[in-house]
Amino acid sequence: MKLSTREALNGYMFFSPGLIGFLVFMGFPILFSLYLSFTSYNIYSPPKWIGLVNYEYMFTKDPLFFKSLGNTLYYVALSVPLNTILGVLVAILMNQKVLGIRVFRTIFFLPSIVSGVAVALLWQWILDGNFGLINTFLGNFGITGPGWLTEETWSKPSMVLMNLWAVGGTMIIYLAGLQGVPRSLYEAATVDGAGRLRQFWNITIPMLTPTIFFNVIMGVLGGFQVFIQAYIMTGGGPNNSTMFYALYLYNKAFKDLQMGYASALAWVLLVIAMVLTLIIMKTSTKWVYYEGADQR
Repeated sequence: MKLSTREALNGYMFFSPGLIGFLVFMGFPILFSLYLSFTSYNIYSPPKWIGLVNYEYMFTKDPLFFKSLGNTLYYVALSVPLNTILGVLVAILMNQKVLGIRVFRTIFFLPSIVSGVAVALLWQWILDGNFGLINTFLGNFGITGPGWLTEETWSKPSMVLMNLWAVGGTMIIYLAGLQGVPRSLYEAATVDGAGRLRQFWNITIPMLTPTIFFNVIMGVLGGFQVFIQAYIMTGGGPNNSTMFYALYLYNKAFKDLQMGYASALAWVLLVIAMVLTLIIMKTSTKWVYYEGADQR
């Protein structure tokens, strides 16, 4: 046996456990869910083929489908830009050479690794309309705080506010991007008379665009999977104002036991996420700068 053939076989042998694991635990369930999306299935009885009925009902008769999708798009459209802006600004602050900066970096990063359930319970207390931390603080100044989680106007912004608390996760990635910007660029700009603000817009931001691009993609995908906050804090209320897509899918699958319909919802979500990701990737050629690459 040739050496190249033996090396190839050895490579396939070491790769096979991961491949088999993917096919069994991910590949098969994914394909099976596609089949289930064309069936009526309640777990207790075998799936019954119904064709496109699930998709027809979804787009023509299910008001909560569009409601949950609209809530999720609202959340993504608000949280991703705010998280990006705040993440960049915090990363710039954490990139300064001051005494104890590593301690501050750790403090900002820690909330992003705390359990989602623990964070939801903490913020449920902070945002409580009667004795929550925010409204108690506002009450000291004679201001009556809103029902953050009980009023439709404030429920989704409250979820976005809660998401910003864990900005440390994206901050760390931006910080790594900032530390990868060549100092020679700033030195040359200083010699040319460029001030701090001009350097920020003409050097820092362009050099950070690949990192911003990555975080925006991850933020959009993560935004479509928002679930724990609404499930624990509001249950989708008030009046379905926090009924996010993932929560609605969960309710259909594990509360109503409509596994076939839930599978159809999951595949529609996959298509929407793919389309948005492709749009972002397509437009990235207009605003993402790669050092050394041809930008024409």
